[in-house]
Amino acid sequence: MPDSDSSDAPIEQDAPLNPIEAEGIEDIDEREEVVPLHYGITSFGADFPVDSLVRRLDTGDIFIPAFDPEVSDTDANIVGFQRDFVWSKTQCDRFVESLLLGFPVPGIFLVQGSNDVYLVLDGQQRLRTLQAFYKGTLREKTFRLQSVQEHFRSLTYETLPADVRRRLDNSIIHATVVKQEQPSEDQSGIYMVFERLNTGGTLLQPQEIRVALFHGPLIELLRRLNDDADWRALCGPRSKRLKDQELILRFFAFRANGDNYRAPMKDFLNHYTGWNRNLQHESADDLTTAFTATVRTIREQLGDAAFRLVRAVNAAVLDSVMTAVAEGVEAGSLRTGAALQESFRTLMADAEYRQSVERATAREEQVATRLSRAREHLLSH
Repeated sequence: MPDSDSSDAPIEQDAPLNPIEAEGIEDIDEREEVVPLHYGITSFGADFPVDSLVRRLDTGDIFIPAFDPEVSDTDANIVGFQRDFVWSKTQCDRFVESLLLGFPVPGIFLVQGSNDVYLVLDGQQRLRTLQAFYKGTLREKTFRLQSVQEHFRSLTYETLPADVRRRLDNSIIHATVVKQEQPSEDQSGIYMVFERLNTGGTLLQPQEIRVALFHGPLIELLRRLNDDADWRALCGPRSKRLKDQELILRFFAFRANGDNYRAPMKDFLNHYTGWNRNLQHESADDLTTAFTATVRTIREQLGDAAFRLVRAVNAAVLDSVMTAVAEGVEAGSLRTGAALQESFRTLMADAEYRQSVERATAREEQVATRLSRAREHLLSH
């Protein structure tokens, strides 16, 4: 981090950029944070026949989440946790062939929900392949085996010899089933399990995992609000890794409980998401009103670069400024016009505030400092 408090000094200049920084969003705590483990997690093994897995997928008893904001949770495309990886037709053929030949295949990881619906933590490509083969179509084309042994070539599930079809139906895939016992109100422990499993390919960002584990009305609301024109002007190009949606979530969490923030930031956001997953505590209307009024005010009064210390959007500046402005708009205590603009410039030059948004931004004392300084400068008392 820079030693100078000058606004011209780049933040963490000699540190390698993570994928989010490359997209124009700077979140220092995401690089530095270590989340302590304090969860009650249990796991057990279960063997599922292939036909049973496919049937459960079709009925929704096994659920595979999608990350892409343009893909709904019920989309049948082969999408999953690793957004940049989709199995080729050859990979799909070879996996089905392995089962037909009686070869062992890798196991899958499932999360057991409170309603006994299983969420796929790892293994979605294999399961989607099986579902497509049984359905008979893959990417809107007839799923005929091609890159396989000659005696299987051109066969579909329906045209498999009866004995071969039974062998496939009865093939066993081992599942490790994970369940979070404590805390019972959210999936924060499962979040940590998946983060540890997420070691290959393009590593997932926190919000990509969150979208899968906490799918529901709140996540859908974040997707919708992410299209707000004022937000897009303030936040910049859409994030391929869902960081912009996470920043909206961060605003909601700070607005609800920022004064009681407890590190680490990932846990803080996970707990809020679990708490209001179904919008049972804060409604979609209330959150939408608060969000749109806040970003409209900031854009009109402070300009499109309000969250940028240099070039990138700074997540710590964003959470503190948005929280203070939201409180001021709701209470009628926000400074206005030239007075607000001058107070904002003073805030950005405040050495104590700058330190709280440039160093160790997820620490409790840093969060408290930047919220306090933002309120002192931007609100009338």
